Amino acid sequence: MNTKNSVSKVAWLLVIIGALNWGLEGLGNLVMRELNLVYILVGRWPMLETLVYVLVGLSALYIIIKGKKGCTCGSCM
Repeated sequence: MNTKNSVSKVAWLLVIIGALNWGLEGLGNLVMRELNLVYILVGRWPMLETLVYVLVGLSALYIIIKGKKGCTCGSCM
């Protein structure tokens, strides 16, 4: 099993969850409802909710850094 590939998959999954959460938050503000996906899934455990947010942020940083290392066009550096 390729650990790097697994980490990338988990990072992408968390970033997608974070993006969907932000989209639902915006939609929820438009329709005056609470549509926070992370809160809906783990709202009874505030520490777990916080951990998910931290992991989403770290995943985004991982993807950004990994993308810059793999860039060959020269304009991303």
